[in-house]
Amino acid sequence: MNTLDILIKYHPAFLEGLKVTMQLSAIVWVTGLLLGTLLGIMGNKYPHEVGLPTRVLSFILGGIPILVFLFWLHYPVQFMLNVVIDPFYTAAFTFAIVNIFAVADIVRSALNDFPKQYITAAKVCGMGERQTFLSVQFPLIFREILPALLLLQVTMLHVTLFASLISVEEVFRIAQRINASIYKPVEIYTALGVLFLAISLPVNGFALWFKHKFTRDISES
Repeated sequence: MNTLDILIKYHPAFLEGLKVTMQLSAIVWVTGLLLGTLLGIMGNKYPHEVGLPTRVLSFILGGIPILVFLFWLHYPVQFMLNVVIDPFYTAAFTFAIVNIFAVADIVRSALNDFPKQYITAAKVCGMGERQTFLSVQFPLIFREILPALLLLQVTMLHVTLFASLISVEEVFRIAQRINASIYKPVEIYTALGVLFLAISLPVNGFALWFKHKFTRDISES
């Protein structure tokens, strides 16, 4: 039985696992992009009240492996609080926190590095703070950070594989179940790689194309 045979025979199981993976990813993506962007903007606007604590927490999270963070929230924390939470929600919360702070770092850094002459020019033209952000800062910064944000979300998609280790029935756990049944690890995990390539490559390709075609160092303008 080769990789194609496995994909054909077990495609209902793979699709069910992929559905859970994409649901988990969707929660992580939406939460991370919305709250991370808001946190990044607030961190730039209030550098001491929001920016500094955000950077400290981001630095701490960056030093903790995601898998350790996931296990910590799934086992010790729930034991200490005497609660039992569905592993799916534990994984979604863990990965969303990581994504929020990663997105916030990207957004805050882009805002901090934004050339002041653009803002000065907008003020000279009579634009208010809100209009300057919407008409000048946002379009330029969005163009600069979109590739990094897309690549980050692909990374978060890959990170969801860790959810299988706390019994979330996502696609990697399904692959493990199939392998336990027929023991074809090379073919099964190749099939899993094909599924992830089908999702990741278009996003990666778009991010690289967008970066090559549209981004530039605005500080030199």
